[in-house]
Amino acid sequence: MTSSQRPFRIGVQLQPQHADYAQIRDAVLRAEDLGVDIIFNWDHFFPLSGDPDGKHFECWTMLAAWAEQTERVEIGALVACNSYRNPDLLADMAHTVDHISGGRLILGLGAGWFERDYDEYGYEFGTAGSRIGDLASAMPRIRARWAAKNPAPTRDIPVMIGGGGEKKTLRIVAEHADVWHSFGDASTLARKSGILDEHGAAVGRDTTTLVERSVGVSRPPSEVADDLVAAGATLFTTDTSGPDYDLSLTKEWLNWRDAQS
Repeated sequence: MTSSQRPFRIGVQLQPQHADYAQIRDAVLRAEDLGVDIIFNWDHFFPLSGDPDGKHFECWTMLAAWAEQTERVEIGALVACNSYRNPDLLADMAHTVDHISGGRLILGLGAGWFERDYDEYGYEFGTAGSRIGDLASAMPRIRARWAAKNPAPTRDIPVMIGGGGEKKTLRIVAEHADVWHSFGDASTLARKSGILDEHGAAVGRDTTTLVERSVGVSRPPSEVADDLVAAGATLFTTDTSGPDYDLSLTKEWLNWRDAQS
């Protein structure tokens, strides 16, 4: 399926910060009722904006709760940090949430970057290069663990890799990802998408058809949708923070999606 044939999908990242869990639970319910395709959280231990010591909750225990709470939407982290867990353990966690959700988990994964998480939890921060190298070595272990699991995963769990490093990260995307999550405007997406396809050709994988292009959006579709679609994007994800979890921009994107069909 080429990008032009993929259905347009709308995600929302409910940032697990500055809220009581009841407010997060309510936001999940509202997002699913609105009709979003995917609900994401993130994999950090402290807020990334606002009060750095504000309220915050952990990613994977939350995803397990969402798997029980929701019925239709896919769920996942945008994105889980490879550095925080042994790859085989992460594979098991994803496998479990896959089964709890009845096959609705997306394994979002990235190399990691937020140094405070590493320092306060005792993880080795290393360098950008070492963290990307660790991500590359983790992917075969994750897939091997899934292949060995009893019971097997409910489906081929989709892997989303986030990041835009042109030499290393996009190479990992080309080798291992089903979805590439990008950051930046349409021209950046188009340029890096071309580089991704060059990596795909080098590793013998047709990334033009096998890797969905995902992009974070913070502006209304009337301003950016046409350019992003022209650049190849089919998954568009808004984000919102606690305590209020305003879904008004998400609703605009859902209306746009529905008008395309």
